Amino acid sequence: MNPGILYGIGVGPGDPDLLTLAAAKALASVDAVFAPASTKNDFSLALDIIRPHLRDRVDLRRLDFPMTRDDAVRRLARLENARLIMDYLATGSNAAFITLGDPLVYSTFGHLLRGLRALNPTVDVRIIPGITSFQAASARLGEVLVEGDECLVVATGNTDPAKLKALLEIADAAIVLKPAKRLGGLKSMLEKLGRARDTRLVVRCGLPGEKIASLDQMAESISYFSLLHVGRRKELEVAGPPNEPGEGSRE
Repeated sequence: MNPGILYGIGVGPGDPDLLTLAAAKALASVDAVFAPASTKNDFSLALDIIRPHLRDRVDLRRLDFPMTRDDAVRRLARLENARLIMDYLATGSNAAFITLGDPLVYSTFGHLLRGLRALNPTVDVRIIPGITSFQAASARLGEVLVEGDECLVVATGNTDPAKLKALLEIADAAIVLKPAKRLGGLKSMLEKLGRARDTRLVVRCGLPGEKIASLDQMAESISYFSLLHVGRRKELEVAGPPNEPGEGSRE
C-alpha cells in the first residue's frame, strides 16, 4: 500500500473568501485535517475558514505546539507531531495540515516539514500557498506596497531591535508581524526613524473587530493578530517609480 499525501495548506489571513481555489480543491479531497494549536494560534479560526470545503465525517485532529522558549520542549513536540502525521499517512489516506496565512512564512508548518523529512526524506508533501496577512492589509489600506526597484522588508516584533532598525533605515516599505509584545519600543523606533506618518497598525484584518490605527492612535494592548504596515515613504508616492516595464507591462 502506498503512503498517503500530505497537503500543507495556507488558508489565508482569516477572511474565508481569501481561501484559494487550489486550497479548496485539496481540502475537499482529504480524509483528515491536522491543525496547529497553541495559546497564540487560534485553532478554531483556521477550521472555521475551511469547514465549508470539507467532506462529511472528515477526521479533524489538533496538534499542540507549545509556546515556550525551551528549545528541547519545542523540538520534542514538533517531532512527535511529525510522527503522528507519518503514522496517519502510512495508512494510505491523504491529509492536510492547515495554517493561517502562508505555510512557508513564519509558520509552524516549516518546523513540521523538517520533522517529516527527517523521519522520511521521500514523504510526499505538496504545498499550497496562501494569501498573507500583510497582502490582505495592503489591499485593505488601498496602498501600493512596493514597485519598480523598491525593496520590502518583512520581519517580526521579535527581531533583534538593532537588526530591525538597520533594516527599516534602508527599506522602502516594511511589514512588522506580531508586534504586540514590543509595541512601545517599535513605536519609539519608528518615530526616531521618521517613519511614523507612514505607519499603520492593522488589527484582525478581515475579521470581526478589525481596526486600523495610525501610530499615535495605537493602544497599549493589541490582539496577537496584528501587524505594522510601514508604507512607502511619502516622497515616493509623490514622485512615483521610474517608467520601466514591469510584470504587468506589455512592452
